[in-house]
Amino acid sequence: MKKTIITVVGKDAVGIIAKVCAYLADSQVNILDISQTIVQGYFNMMMIADAGKSEKSNVQISEELEALGKEIGVVIRCQHEDIFNMMHRI
Repeated sequence: MKKTIITVVGKDAVGIIAKVCAYLADSQVNILDISQTIVQGYFNMMMIADAGKSEKSNVQISEELEALGKEIGVVIRCQHEDIFNMMHRI
C-alpha cells in the first residue's frame, strides 16, 4: 500500500469533490478516508488514499493534482504518508 495524503483548500464551488475524485479514479488511486468541511464559504478537504495500484508516480500524481487545483480554483497538495507524518510531528 502506498498511502498518500491529499489536501484541498479554497473558495467553495460546485464540483470540487467530483473533479478530484474523478481524477483519482482515472489514476487508479483508491480513497481510504475523506473529511471535508465548508466554513464561511471556504472549502477544506483531507483525504487518505492508496496509490499502490496506480501506474503513476507520487510526483506525477502530485503535479497533476496541483494543475487540476489551478484549473478549478483551489490549492491541492499531495504528499506520501511518511513525508506528511514527518512534517507534522510534535
